[in-house]
Amino acid sequence: MVLKHLLDIYELLDSPKASGQQVKDHLLKIDPEAEIYVYPLVGPKGHTDMVKIFIPGTCGKTLGGSAPTLGILGRLGGLGARPERIGFVSDGDGALAALTVAAKLLDMKVKGDVLAGDILISTHVCPDAPVRPHHPVPFMDSPVETYQVNQEEVSDELDAILSVDTTKGNRIMNHRGIAITPTVKEGYLLPLSDDLMDIMEITTGKLPQVLALSTYDITPYGNDLYHLNSILQPSTASKAPTVGVAIVTETAVPGCATGASHYADVEEAARFLLEVAKAYTAGQCQFYDKDMYKRALARYGSLSHIQTMGL
Repeated sequence: MVLKHLLDIYELLDSPKASGQQVKDHLLKIDPEAEIYVYPLVGPKGHTDMVKIFIPGTCGKTLGGSAPTLGILGRLGGLGARPERIGFVSDGDGALAALTVAAKLLDMKVKGDVLAGDILISTHVCPDAPVRPHHPVPFMDSPVETYQVNQEEVSDELDAILSVDTTKGNRIMNHRGIAITPTVKEGYLLPLSDDLMDIMEITTGKLPQVLALSTYDITPYGNDLYHLNSILQPSTASKAPTVGVAIVTETAVPGCATGASHYADVEEAARFLLEVAKAYTAGQCQFYDKDMYKRALARYGSLSHIQTMGL
């Protein structure tokens, strides 16, 4: 079960001593041959442990195949806000979901259930991130800059990206569970993927919930514009279609709040990510209509300047 892996990962992360190496050791117990990379990333406010897990597919590019490669990125500022707050903070749910998927995929691989395409899962582990003011509720800050994380997590080998992030510090989404964003590609806000909505209906058993975005949200951090949160920051560093998977609540919950993680919601996010990974790498799920995107480019040109800091 996905829930079993989630609970195991949570126990690792809910500690002032949480580290990337502990995560790696745990995942290697599941699959001793797993390809896992852990290394420190130093920023202006401290450091964090980057964690990358690569899971090859039966028809993946690393084996000479043509199946697409999916990136699953757990976005967050930190797992904890120590010493200001004791315990696992709401902001850590993105990392928890991504690492839960990694554990489940490795478990599947050992048992013989291997996906068609390659999967790259990445996040970072920081139990003592800073906090910064934000309206309507305080945000978790990060010891490293967003562009640094993008440089580590986003690469040309990714054909599509799912960015999973706690998205509770707002009054836009008044629903508890998960929501998805429209697909973002090179500055364009594209229509919602019917395939992703179909998978969301199946995994949640409910009608799909959609997170509203503005153009501001798909521009890089640091440009003095409003950002809902960092969920679409990977789209600023990639040509790959990117979709945000938001873990949401009915009320505005601070990212630095403890006792605010709902295991059922994070598990739901992990199952959705897993099912999209299966379908996408098998060619059974598309993030956007490629022909329509080409028509948009022909009529309106590139919007890639939205991915930059602008003038």
